[in-house]
Amino acid sequence: MKTYEKIVVFSLISIILLAIIIILVRANSSIGLDDVSPGIQCDDELLEKSDVFYVIPKFENASIAENKGWCEKIKSMNKTLALHGIYHAYNEFNTSRDEKYIQEGIDAFKECFGFEPESFKPPQMLISNENKNLIKSKMRLDYHLNSILHKAYHCNDTGAFSNSFMDII
Repeated sequence: MKTYEKIVVFSLISIILLAIIIILVRANSSIGLDDVSPGIQCDDELLEKSDVFYVIPKFENASIAENKGWCEKIKSMNKTLALHGIYHAYNEFNTSRDEKYIQEGIDAFKECFGFEPESFKPPQMLISNENKNLIKSKMRLDYHLNSILHKAYHCNDTGAFSNSFMDII
């Protein structure tokens, strides 16, 4: 076997092994649920099977804190709760934001659940370097590696891959 053939075979085997490892890790990792908000219908089945709820604190300009019953229901499910944008607008964090903007979401989250979020996931996984630094100064940033190693469902089934596809991988 020639050297370039060995490189191709080694590369293919490496890619296959990496894919298998990622699939095994995803199968045994926590499951995230994006777009959790009282303004977005979410199936009880998705709520039950998910470990982490990525909550939109001010969806369509309505603070989650205004819906105390919803806050109590979500809190009583004993899931890990994290911030998922502030308003969940397209390109929301690809645009320059300041500390006051972030704090608005943190305050709504805290008023609803009684504690501040420890992690943040940007909507559509779009975030500028400036905003990455701003978020990291306040909480952990769940970003691309998180999406590779953990399944992520969406309440409204509008992610890059459908919820039924997530069940397969």
